[in-house]
Amino acid sequence: MVFGGLPTSARLVEVGLRDGLQAVSQFVDTDHKLELLHRIVDSGVTTVEITSFAHPKVLPQFSDAERIVEQAPRRDGVHYKALVPNVRGAQRACDTQIEEIGAIIPVDREMAAKNQNSTPEQLLHDFTAIVDQGHRSGKKVSAAVATAFFAPCRGAVDAAQLDAVIERVVDAGADSLYLAGTSGVETPNEFYDGVRRVKGRHPGIPVGVHLHNRNGFGTVNALASLSAGADWIEASFGGLGGDMWFPGDPSVLGNVPMEDVVALLDSLGIETGIDLDAYLAMVRAGERFTGTPSYSFVSRGGTRQQLADAQWPV
Repeated sequence: MVFGGLPTSARLVEVGLRDGLQAVSQFVDTDHKLELLHRIVDSGVTTVEITSFAHPKVLPQFSDAERIVEQAPRRDGVHYKALVPNVRGAQRACDTQIEEIGAIIPVDREMAAKNQNSTPEQLLHDFTAIVDQGHRSGKKVSAAVATAFFAPCRGAVDAAQLDAVIERVVDAGADSLYLAGTSGVETPNEFYDGVRRVKGRHPGIPVGVHLHNRNGFGTVNALASLSAGADWIEASFGGLGGDMWFPGDPSVLGNVPMEDVVALLDSLGIETGIDLDAYLAMVRAGERFTGTPSYSFVSRGGTRQQLADAQWPV
């Protein structure tokens, strides 16, 4: 049974190999990344953000971006995307076989300055060039609209500011966009209203959401977004990633754990196509390769079936 207003199926996008590994200080071996990617795809995930084309001096974690794209397993129905921080990064990505590129555009001016040493206006200008570059190379281009609802060190983001950025992104020719809960304190109402408003104003463009988990609302925000008509949900294995420099305990600062999202949707009869047991085996491999434990409930507390199969202590 599916609760009213929720879909019978949902598309989940794995971002751990990019947004997750970006938060890991040490370089994760390329072969380990590729093993995780194989496991992710084998578990049933069909859309994966696999790397970033940031400058290697800025993010050495992705100095192997071209190799990752070249050696990624090619499967029918599996779609790969990569983050590009600027026009130069887009040029690098367009020289590879990546199917989709995406750029981050914060609504909040201070976040744009702190995170990208730029302004929303400059990033929107650059995004037009990135769209042109991508489309000439046969790539899909998406926009990550960051701090969509709440900005650290400032507070709630005015809806008119968000709408203005969305208008510019759509006018630039984006093939899709997603609303990013950058801080992790966004509420279900914000995601529900935001997704509904964007889809109402721009019915022809797919809209996803990118969820962080600081306030523990990540999975609830996923349900609110799906109820509002979101076309996909982004999450990361083990809850890895996010903007870890914000104040707070690292165990709650990351992305919403994909395995918790899958477990919740499974419990509601919402089909994801992801085998939770196979996915959890990948999460355990990710823990070994990154040295970071999973922050998810299901990996730490066990699945419903594991608890049913447990034996009372003798």
